[in-house]
Amino acid sequence: MPSNSNQINVPEARQAMYNLKHEVANELGINLKQGYNGDIASKDAGHIGGNMVKKMIEAQERQMQNR
Repeated sequence: MPSNSNQINVPEARQAMYNLKHEVANELGINLKQGYNGDIASKDAGHIGGNMVKKMIEAQERQMQNR
């Protein structure tokens, strides 16, 4: 298991994850900057992460349904 829990397990997905994070933040009305965003509220970061997971699960469910 990687020592950094924020590590991307599939490096090719790095840009897609970055784009998803910014898309979700925009939908939630949370302003993210390019680069470091450690100054946003924990509540906002949690909302972004939770909604990212929700979107990824929905995408996987759609993919599984189409098999």
